[in-house]
Amino acid sequence: MRQVKLFTIGFTKKSAETFFSKLRKAGVKKVIDIRLNNVSQLAGFAKKDDLRFFLNELCECKYRYEPLLAPTKEMLNNYKKKKITWVDYESAFIKLLEARQAHTLVTPKELDMSCLLCSEPTSEKCHRRIVAEYIKSHFQDVEIAHL
Repeated sequence: MRQVKLFTIGFTKKSAETFFSKLRKAGVKKVIDIRLNNVSQLAGFAKKDDLRFFLNELCECKYRYEPLLAPTKEMLNNYKKKKITWVDYESAFIKLLEARQAHTLVTPKELDMSCLLCSEPTSEKCHRRIVAEYIKSHFQDVEIAHL
């Protein structure tokens, strides 16, 4: 089997033009939305129903919402309110992914040329990077690219 190419992207601090151009240029075939809240008014063009439409129309791309690949609200709030450090958040989130057996929610075939979506502008301190690395640890031949 050839290598699985898995992308990640955040929509914050990106125009719709930049966001959809990055997906199209990378050849993404499916966006897997792993946000805790995918209908926030702050999401703009990335609100669930609008995003599904734009992905199909602009990128010929499918959409899937997978909330079990998101942190809990409490976990996220604790990090945002600085009650826990990034290291603590990352450790707790990995434990949550293991408890949920998150690797069983997706298959390598589905992941190939798919893109994990969240809101953070970069992947360094974002749960999408943790999810991508978790997936890579459970499947062979996964290459991660952050858009």
